[in-house]
Amino acid sequence: MKQLDLGNEKIGKLLRAFSIPCIISLVVNALYNIVDQIFIGWGVGYLGNGATNVIFPISVLCMSFALMFGDGASAFLSLKLGEKKKKEAENGVCNAIIISTVVAIILCAIILIFLPKLVPIFGGTEALIDYALEYGYVIAIGIPFMMVGTTLNSIIRADGSPKYAMLSMIAGAILNIILDPVAIFALNMGVKGAAIATIISQIVNFTINIIYLRKFKSIEITRNSFKVSPKVMKNVSMLGISSFITQIAIVIVITVENTLYNKYGVNSKYGAEIPITVHGIVMKINMILTSIIIGISAGSQPIVGYNYGARKYDRVKQTLKTVLAICTIVSAVSFVLFQTIPETLIGLFGSGNELYNEFACLSFRIFLMLTLCNGIQISAGIFFQAVGKPTKSAFITLSRQILFFIPSAIILSKYFGVMGVLYAGPVADGLAFMVAVILLIIEMKHLGTVKESEHIEENIEQENIDTKENIIITINREYGSGGRYVGKLLAEKLGWKLYDKDLITMVANESGMSASYIEENEQIVTGKLLANFNTQYYNNLTNDDNLFIAETKAIKEIAKKGSCIIIGRCADYVLKDQDNVYKIFLCSSNEKKVQRAVKYYGKDEKNALKEINRINKAREKHYNYYTGGHWKDLSNYDFSINVDTFGVEKTAEIIKEMVLQNNVIA
Repeated sequence: MKQLDLGNEKIGKLLRAFSIPCIISLVVNALYNIVDQIFIGWGVGYLGNGATNVIFPISVLCMSFALMFGDGASAFLSLKLGEKKKKEAENGVCNAIIISTVVAIILCAIILIFLPKLVPIFGGTEALIDYALEYGYVIAIGIPFMMVGTTLNSIIRADGSPKYAMLSMIAGAILNIILDPVAIFALNMGVKGAAIATIISQIVNFTINIIYLRKFKSIEITRNSFKVSPKVMKNVSMLGISSFITQIAIVIVITVENTLYNKYGVNSKYGAEIPITVHGIVMKINMILTSIIIGISAGSQPIVGYNYGARKYDRVKQTLKTVLAICTIVSAVSFVLFQTIPETLIGLFGSGNELYNEFACLSFRIFLMLTLCNGIQISAGIFFQAVGKPTKSAFITLSRQILFFIPSAIILSKYFGVMGVLYAGPVADGLAFMVAVILLIIEMKHLGTVKESEHIEENIEQENIDTKENIIITINREYGSGGRYVGKLLAEKLGWKLYDKDLITMVANESGMSASYIEENEQIVTGKLLANFNTQYYNNLTNDDNLFIAETKAIKEIAKKGSCIIIGRCADYVLKDQDNVYKIFLCSSNEKKVQRAVKYYGKDEKNALKEINRINKAREKHYNYYTGGHWKDLSNYDFSINVDTFGVEKTAEIIKEMVLQNNVIA
């Protein structure tokens, strides 16, 4: 992948390279759930399939924790490697494995103890409870293997071995396909046999991934790496929290669907069991379609992100059009299949009575009526993730399920019973489609219209003060405190290089991102919770993370060149292990900050304080997130000055005298 030129290679070739492995992994993951149901349907009957659909949200709940720790560890690994902190990266990976194991064991115990009470919550009827318990108890035993294996799978991909991660999943899936008929038909073990086949496959996947611990490319796992750190566990979990929430949304939707089918099904000719069973099967078939679309779209993410940052907007548009076209074709083929041969599709999962087949056809034809729209809706969500607009991405991603479907299902089921739940499908798809299209049209109209500023501040570089060795002064400052001007005066007085806006140019050259994009986004966190909603499908680093890594590298290179002054950008944290780094924090009163903002930055006096507080809040959030410390904690700094007390000129002189008193060559 590293040999591919994202800025010049043909879009089609890039999409094939990035999307195909992603599609295979996602489809294989979807098959884990589908294979059981196919064999259970033929060996046990539709009630057995209904039982697996009741247990499915419990499995997804456990998966949500596994993805949180796995995706969080992947991002932590990439960030720490970018900072050249291998030991911290190793400790982060191992703490993720530890917390995943502990939580898995706890969840396993809770499910084994409380499963009889959990089954009714997730839609279990009297006819389904016995099957659900028989299946669920076995599945619960395999939870530790499933969770730790999933956590490791994400980490392995981040280590640069996506093929290894994919092959371990494929090995487990193939084994599950082989063992299911043996357990269900040859050994006549029913749903219990299907569950046993599943956990054996999960154990194999887990084992293959555990073996990788000695094969890491970027880090080396030792006993010392497994030192328990609650702080690291917290950081890892927060990096992956969005993956957790995304999966929890699925649990909520399935629970609502099953509850509504249970409530209104008893008063319909279909009963409760047929809708619960059929809907679960229909959704898992649709999951294959979704996996293909996500794989294609996620494969485009690095292509879009790179070219957007490099201001190659024609390539961004070309990539988006190609992805939308391919995903629309996939959606169209699926739509035709769902509308024309629903009996054949449901027949793959065993036979049922006339009512069973009737409801299955209705589910495909009504609930998935607007499947044609899904390709654009999913692609749009991942596109906005790639261009660093996580709020839009998250809204598109979650709007269909949470904002549109659940309210529609609850309201329509009151008037139309179980059919109301089916009608909620196209309502949600249609509304989510319109939102996605509107946001895409607006984005395309504005794409490339922001002109990059050509002006880079000139910095005075003299050599009139010699020191014993390189000295680095880092300045963190409140917006409007005059910190940037203090830095400029200090650079003039010392004859040292000031790195502020010209650092943006260095990072642009290093990362391929445009200077304007960096200037707009470098010292904010665009909402980590939102920024990661789609990243678990492909790449666990957001644009924010990639920008921070590029700036970290640039700052470390700058520190080697000679004495200098660096404004902001967490430089105090990046260089915390280096000698002769002086960390300064500058603040000011609200009154003075407003005066400076109005006079020097052209802010409207009426709204100036509100804007100042917003910017400072963003800086604080960015610093706290990436350093694990607190921006306003003065113990982080060697010197803190209220610029109002001395003025900018005197403040610069004080810092100069303080820094040089023991470092100037006599």
